[in-house]
Amino acid sequence: MHIKFSAPTMPNSGVLVAVVSSNKLDSFLSDLDVKLNGQITGLISSKTLDIDKGGSVSILCPVGLSVSKIHLVAIGKIDSHLDYEILGGKVYSALGKEQSDACAVYVPSLPSGDLAGIVASGIFLKSWDFPKYFTKKEATDFCQVKTVTVISEQAADAEKKFRELEQVAEGVFLARHVCSEPPNVIYPETLAAEAKKLESLGLNVEILGEAELEKLGCHSLLGVGQGSSKESKLVVIQWNGGKTGEAPVAFVGKGVTFDTGGISLKPAQDMDDMKWDMGGAAAVLGVMRALAGRKAAVNAIGVMGLVENMPDGNAQRPGDVVKSMSGQTIEVLNTDAEGRLVLADALWYTQDRFKPTYMINLATLTGAIIISLGDEYAGLFSNNDELASSLNDAGLKVGEKLWRLPLAKAYDKQIDSVIADVKNIGNGRSAGSITAAQFLQRFVNQTKWAHLDIAGTAWNKKAGDLYQAGSTAFGVRLLNMWVKKHIEKR
Repeated sequence: MHIKFSAPTMPNSGVLVAVVSSNKLDSFLSDLDVKLNGQITGLISSKTLDIDKGGSVSILCPVGLSVSKIHLVAIGKIDSHLDYEILGGKVYSALGKEQSDACAVYVPSLPSGDLAGIVASGIFLKSWDFPKYFTKKEATDFCQVKTVTVISEQAADAEKKFRELEQVAEGVFLARHVCSEPPNVIYPETLAAEAKKLESLGLNVEILGEAELEKLGCHSLLGVGQGSSKESKLVVIQWNGGKTGEAPVAFVGKGVTFDTGGISLKPAQDMDDMKWDMGGAAAVLGVMRALAGRKAAVNAIGVMGLVENMPDGNAQRPGDVVKSMSGQTIEVLNTDAEGRLVLADALWYTQDRFKPTYMINLATLTGAIIISLGDEYAGLFSNNDELASSLNDAGLKVGEKLWRLPLAKAYDKQIDSVIADVKNIGNGRSAGSITAAQFLQRFVNQTKWAHLDIAGTAWNKKAGDLYQAGSTAFGVRLLNMWVKKHIEKR
């Protein structure tokens, strides 16, 4: 979809989406209401368009109007930038299966061009879908709008703001894309190749294969993938947009491109969902693309631990003991608690090599976090209060909400092994997300660190305000906002 901006004027063709924010129409909407023989005021009076509760309705235009159809969208009170972005999502939703290839959008009383750009960003974010593998669906099953023109009195300012947000959205789209691809298309090698493409934006991308990981002693990560015919990888992405020599911030993602559970095999029902068990790595890929796209003034590192967890004759067994890169030994009691094994080496490698000021990992790590928080919040664990607070603040600004849970030594006894330094699961079903976080904490050293458990938020079977059903790319916009507000502005 292409987004443009123009001064307030009635478009010459296509369709119009007009936002109605008050019972009292401004001059643009009043003129339009006259041309529609009072239909807008009639719809408001009848509560078909409820200003407080919202809603939308479509009107076929009479002969003489330059547009063929008008979609009216009613909104209530708007308090924040996020509300304006969500408004953009509602505008796109109002289009439904619109077949016109051009659409103009009018939003009354925008106090700044920035806000028009933010509305446009919401339209853009909501527009992404994944029709790649349909061969028999008709074009009429999809929205065909290719160009959206947002009407603004400050069109130049609106465009400037949108072009920055567009780069963030492209990072979101990349994350959604790789999460949506089937596991026979996206696996460690091909996901690493997607990262390599980002070098065209000025990122530096290294891909470590199994031979290099073996030399580094990353047996915790390698053990997860040893049952797969697909070679495990560690991908390192660097963006040097900050001061020369300044310590970077680091993002680390779990990238299990398909998770059968290994020998601790998952139930067959819904196992196909496990193609998005690399949602953490996808978010890292997306935020690195966003930072490079908008030329962020920060030094940032993205690390993706990429494996496929499969059950063959060479697969890791429950009861195996592996030695991690840190030197700590791990008793593997459940091969389906594999994400933490991947992150153990990825986190240690990142802090050891790059000495980051902050290190944040994202992972679809535990089913327990879904039981705790559903799909509304991601779990937040951190060893640093300032970092936790700043991440929570960034999440609220973009609608990617976090809920902090405890880290405490009292939980360590649940993951103490009788034959190794640590075991990869706790005792029974209690505190499953917390014991997973306690496990990860043993591999971050003294780095200021946060763990985001996004198992409930990375994928949603229902559409949201700014995404269609499927991959949400949770974490991309959050981390971009965190960098923008808490790192670049220091």
